[in-house]
Amino acid sequence: MKKIAYIELDTHAEIALNFMELMNDSTSFSVDYYFSEKILKTLGLKESENIKKTTSGNLIQQLSTNNYQLIIIGTVHRYFNNFEKVAEQFNTSIICHNLNFVKASKFDLLSSVFKEDIQYRLKLLLKEGLLRKSNVYKQAKNLLVLDANLANNNNKNLPIFYTKFFEKPDNETFTIVIPGAVSQKRRDYKSVIKKLKKLELNFEESELRRSETFVENTLSERGSSVGTTQKIQVIFLGKAQGKELEMLQDFDSSTSLRMTNISIKYFTEKVSQDNFDVYMQKADVLWCPIQQKTEFFSQKEIYGFTKMSGNIGDAVKFGKLAVFPDDYPSKYSFIIPEKGSLGDFLFTRKDVDFSEFSKEKVIQELEKTIFALL
Repeated sequence: MKKIAYIELDTHAEIALNFMELMNDSTSFSVDYYFSEKILKTLGLKESENIKKTTSGNLIQQLSTNNYQLIIIGTVHRYFNNFEKVAEQFNTSIICHNLNFVKASKFDLLSSVFKEDIQYRLKLLLKEGLLRKSNVYKQAKNLLVLDANLANNNNKNLPIFYTKFFEKPDNETFTIVIPGAVSQKRRDYKSVIKKLKKLELNFEESELRRSETFVENTLSERGSSVGTTQKIQVIFLGKAQGKELEMLQDFDSSTSLRMTNISIKYFTEKVSQDNFDVYMQKADVLWCPIQQKTEFFSQKEIYGFTKMSGNIGDAVKFGKLAVFPDDYPSKYSFIIPEKGSLGDFLFTRKDVDFSEFSKEKVIQELEKTIFALL
């Protein structure tokens, strides 16, 4: 078997877990995982024969004791000085989450240091080799992306998303789930509330008839029946705080909302992974009101063009239809463009075959990709 290593010291624990779940079934590769204490804690893992606790400082020494044919680094958003050494000494591929950050010049990075998070960014500059960022990516043999739509001549797609949950929900209440931290910075929650208010006002008219027709047809296909009192619940599946929390509380406490069949649910604490999975499985549809333009390290990023939305992985993992903004560029069949009225997109009837994302097929594609990186 070919021997490779996967490193995650920083943020993308869920990506590392997906990779691990797939490669555990591989007959072609043996993988050692090098995780920081933070990642181990996030994933609830303990050190074992192939799961090793590491730090940026002792990483090179640990890697040097094994004859790895490939090193995959899950995130390079810090520890640039140490990752430069890894890329210099080993056949290294790096997963890129923000493509404009990858291309950012030294001047771009320097000018960003004092824009926000000054103490943290100064630490990256003075202690972790921020200005060596470009060297890390240039030394790497391959740059990887996790969305096939972002792959081009400069980077390769690393397929790691597979459909883990197959059962369709059988809800009495039509359940709309909005996954992700409730922050206006990356998702347009103001627009969501505005559209829900419009649905609420028209609940006894066209929107109600449209939604009830869909829900009735859907439930009748499942062998269920529904009357004119069918309820709709919108779950904001992420921690809400600050102005966004106040916005949800105001909407939730409105008199008119209590008189309709619409209800909302939100959380004031971080949602555990177990609870997240439970609510996602209950969803009839995912609503992903992504702000197309965002930033990483003060570099402009555009979802669908230079950055992937994690909601793509959510939709695949749970086998769900997902509503994305109309301007989000994607060829995935499970994505519904958000255009028209709420009833036009949230209650769309569409059967999607997720068989292309079966674990067996994704493992085959993943192994094929890794062989090409050796």
